[in-house]
Amino acid sequence: MTFLATEEIQDVVQSPEEVAKDVNQFVQWFEDQIPTLISFGIKVVLAIVFFFIGRAVIHGIQKMVKHSMQRANADTGVIQFVESFLKFGLYALLLFMIATNFGIETSSVAALIASGGVAIGLALQGSLSNFAGGVLILLLKPFVVGDYIIVANDGTEVKVIQIFYTKLTTVDNKTIVIPNGTLSNSSLTNVTARPERQLDLKVGIAYDADLKKAKDLIETLLKQDDSIIQDEDIKVFVDSLADSSVILGLRAWVKTEEYWSTRWRLLEEIKLIFDEEGIEIPFNQLTVHMAEK
Repeated sequence: MTFLATEEIQDVVQSPEEVAKDVNQFVQWFEDQIPTLISFGIKVVLAIVFFFIGRAVIHGIQKMVKHSMQRANADTGVIQFVESFLKFGLYALLLFMIATNFGIETSSVAALIASGGVAIGLALQGSLSNFAGGVLILLLKPFVVGDYIIVANDGTEVKVIQIFYTKLTTVDNKTIVIPNGTLSNSSLTNVTARPERQLDLKVGIAYDADLKKAKDLIETLLKQDDSIIQDEDIKVFVDSLADSSVILGLRAWVKTEEYWSTRWRLLEEIKLIFDEEGIEIPFNQLTVHMAEK
């Protein structure tokens, strides 16, 4: 048994001459590969340099196209969409040129793209629908950048229209990202589509309050308010007779960007002037009459 173990160890352990021979063979192989490695390293360095140069050129092209579209007074959403699409296309072209620089045949790349086109198309069905949705948004213009829209009962401002997604911002500064395909197929309300917006308020007064006086006070406020468009129709009317109050309605027109500030200010002014003139704004109450036995 000892003899067999010693013989096996001798078979595994190489002699110094054999080790030196293997090392010399590796060194010779490495020396033979040095030109190839140097050539590959040069290609890698050139590819990196070419990438950074190409990236700078892409940024320059994007800026030039953006400035040209801004001078042509193009819509902000169109500019953002074209800028996003141009960036995607130019970077794809840059990577294609770098790949061919590494010795990959153009025909091979084209064949690879063609063979993978179907698979990519199936994998990117959602992205393609989002791209088509973005094109529809830009063509039909249900909204533009800066509009205030209501989607699924949430009011948001349109900030950016990109190639696949649209970014919205809520009043409390939260960012909502919605795919263009979903947004183009959804019902939405564009609050700021027109430059003017109707102000519709309702105020309740007590049944024993002076109705005509209350209406005159509201009309005076509306006619004295600088934000109310005086050329448009101004109405103050009895909207309904509720359980605990007479509901007065008022309608007037304001500029869209002044809607909320005017609404808040008028509600406060109506409350203050009603308090001064002794016109009660009642709260819900229940009167109970106790029958004597």
